[in-house]
Amino acid sequence: MSEASKKVSDVMARHPASIKVGTDITDVVDILLRLKTTGLPVVADNRKVVGFISEQDCLRSLLVSSYHCEGSPVVEDIMHIDPYTLAAEDNLVDVANLMIMQKPKIYPVVDDSGTLVGLLTRGHVLNALKDSRQHCDAG
Repeated sequence: MSEASKKVSDVMARHPASIKVGTDITDVVDILLRLKTTGLPVVADNRKVVGFISEQDCLRSLLVSSYHCEGSPVVEDIMHIDPYTLAAEDNLVDVANLMIMQKPKIYPVVDDSGTLVGLLTRGHVLNALKDSRQHCDAG
């Protein structure tokens, strides 16, 4: 399969981890560290993506809340609402170009109803492009 015809669904992680609305920020940090990831989508009970939380968001929040000894916030207090999302049918080359122009390293993949169906990272895209490049080096 050429890189021009590859879709997000060809390389995305299926059954991705996510953070549920209402999760305490210290639990979010534990999950991110355990999974060795820089961020995850935030989902409502129906798995609809309602936000995105990153290590940077958590760092900022914990710094402020620990300095002031305030109560621990929950994920929806600090998450990014309306995160960039992708569709499984999106073209991988188009997504690679999008990743060059935008900051996110991780993109939730959603269906038409906004339900989380996968996760795409820069690493997934890099690996796919590297694999498709091998035909260039073989010739």
